[in-house]
Amino acid sequence: MIKKIGVLTGGGDCPGLNAVLRAVVKTAVCRYGWEVIGFKDGYRGLVMNDYVKFKSGDVSGILDKGGTILGSSNKDNPFSFRIEKDGKVEYKDMSERVIDNVNMHEIDCMVLIGGDGTLTSARDFARKGMKVIGVPKTIDNDLSATDTTFGFMTAVDTATEAIDKLHSTAESHHRVMILEVMGRYAGWIALESGIAGGADVILIPEIPYDINNITNKLKEREHAGKSFSIVVVAEGAKPKDGDVVVSKVVENSPDPIRLGGIGNKLADDLEKLTGHETRVTILGHLQRGGRPVPFDRILSTRYGVAAVEMLNEGKFGMMVGLQGNSINAVSLEDAVGKLKTVDPNGELIRIAKSVGVGFGD
Repeated sequence: MIKKIGVLTGGGDCPGLNAVLRAVVKTAVCRYGWEVIGFKDGYRGLVMNDYVKFKSGDVSGILDKGGTILGSSNKDNPFSFRIEKDGKVEYKDMSERVIDNVNMHEIDCMVLIGGDGTLTSARDFARKGMKVIGVPKTIDNDLSATDTTFGFMTAVDTATEAIDKLHSTAESHHRVMILEVMGRYAGWIALESGIAGGADVILIPEIPYDINNITNKLKEREHAGKSFSIVVVAEGAKPKDGDVVVSKVVENSPDPIRLGGIGNKLADDLEKLTGHETRVTILGHLQRGGRPVPFDRILSTRYGVAAVEMLNEGKFGMMVGLQGNSINAVSLEDAVGKLKTVDPNGELIRIAKSVGVGFGD
């Protein structure tokens, strides 16, 4: 018999996190009569025993709010937790303390909401005997065990709106306008927003580009009487003979490399080759923030309710995933460790090329 569950939100923030929390708390409390404890700032809250007790009313009015009322962290891996003592930094496995804290609160099972890093730790806790359910979250949409992650469609909507607005400026001033969007290893945001926004060139990590092919595409448009062009580029895109552009290195981070700047590099290269004025817009964290679109609110609610139902059915060590139009239980062992990337020969690439979009290949 389940009487009490815990929940946390890990990794980067993302539209729809609050909607998942709302669905988890309301389903657990109102439908099953369980108690719910929320741990603050991702796994840090579990390690440090920083928590809040949820009632149904505590999650009212948050369905449409971006971010997460619990806070989040993408730096606190409980299996390699950063500790500073006497001016020295060391990393310790704090997973047993996490288990002790869960047992101290008499929590029967945990709902862990996050991306690949958060869910990898969820899998590792499941291996240690903790009863967990994972909920997939990432705006990059690169988790392999689900068709769509919540937050992705809101990011695509934000990027598409940016492309729409750049069109008018590009056309008015006869410029090449470049929009740099997120997408370290997977180009889903660039691809789908580029198609939706009518971009002329889309550059993604899965298809290394030749700058001369991009130049030829822009010249083709010019010869056809088009005085402007729109280029959408994922931050992880790279030339065939080069590498990704690194903006900075963050020490003491699980993933220290920060990408960014491919848009500016591309602009410099295109200006030299075409002679046309080229401007860059880097969308950055705007893609993570703001109100989730209706699709993400509904998907988040479906995920939250399904996670609690799976707990009630005893389906531990699993993740909720959207497959087709159904929410199914997927093993955490199968859900992490493999990224879902764009197929260069897939349908979306084919239809984009069919309407004249260039990929620099």
